Amino acid sequence: MINAMDNLIEKIKETNNPTVIGIDTKYDMVPEYIRSKYDDSLEGVSNAILEFNKRLIDATYDIIPAVKVNVAFYEMYGLNGMKVFEETCKYAKEKKMIVMADIKRGDIGNTAKAYSNAFLGRTVIGDREEAIYDVDFVTLSPYMGTDSIKPFVEDCMKYGKGAFVIVKTSNPSSGELQDLKLESGEEVYTKVIKLVEEWGKDLIGKYGYSSISAVVGATYPKQLEDLRKIAPHTFFLIPGYGAQGGKAEDIALGFDKNGIGGIVNSSRGLMCAYKSDRWKDEFTEEEFEKATRAEAVRMRDELVGVVEK
Repeated sequence: MINAMDNLIEKIKETNNPTVIGIDTKYDMVPEYIRSKYDDSLEGVSNAILEFNKRLIDATYDIIPAVKVNVAFYEMYGLNGMKVFEETCKYAKEKKMIVMADIKRGDIGNTAKAYSNAFLGRTVIGDREEAIYDVDFVTLSPYMGTDSIKPFVEDCMKYGKGAFVIVKTSNPSSGELQDLKLESGEEVYTKVIKLVEEWGKDLIGKYGYSSISAVVGATYPKQLEDLRKIAPHTFFLIPGYGAQGGKAEDIALGFDKNGIGGIVNSSRGLMCAYKSDRWKDEFTEEEFEKATRAEAVRMRDELVGVVEK
């Protein structure tokens, strides 16, 4: 049976790069010379975003193993934007990247099943089943408990897909709920990671990690280190690197002794590298792909350096 986490880990090994590029594109991120090709209708804006996205993928697909596409940044442009979401995911798959849909769904029953059908499973139409977005991984919110996760787990088992469940996020106010102490004395995020281990126990692959995994932020290194010990079979999607303050040496705490166990997301840092202080004097706006690739190589080398130690 296909194991989504084995596929991801093998792609990380192939590229020697534990990073994922987040393509969370707003119109104002797109270089002006691309925007000038299109009008400012929703269709024109969406076409400009799609060109930008494809060129980001072209610049990185051979050195970055995965892409994470946040659906919110496409929903806000309506039907045209959702078409861009779909085309971006398809294009990345064509380039042999692992595709994560950052959807953060968290409902129950038929609603959860419908979400899972759309992104991981199949939609039934008469006597046939149709794959819709057909991505490799999704992100999920566990606030409504097992009922909100179970339909996704079932589709992960059936179709060889995976999910990252929100456990401890990188934002400053995450502790308002995630750090609360339960009667048992453990924090909410500790309880959630234990549930994730349980939800994923039947989907553990040959590298010892389950396709049901966790989102754990880079900005809280002590929690990251603790959670790695608590959840030895749970792979981590790690946001918060770079722009949010997460440091490579802190992120390394989320990896195991074999140098696997996590993948680090960078969105703005890679997408908008051409605007950064590090690269803006070296690359012009028209060379944004070169800036993104240069930053991807720098990020890879920094992370691999600390993880190998």
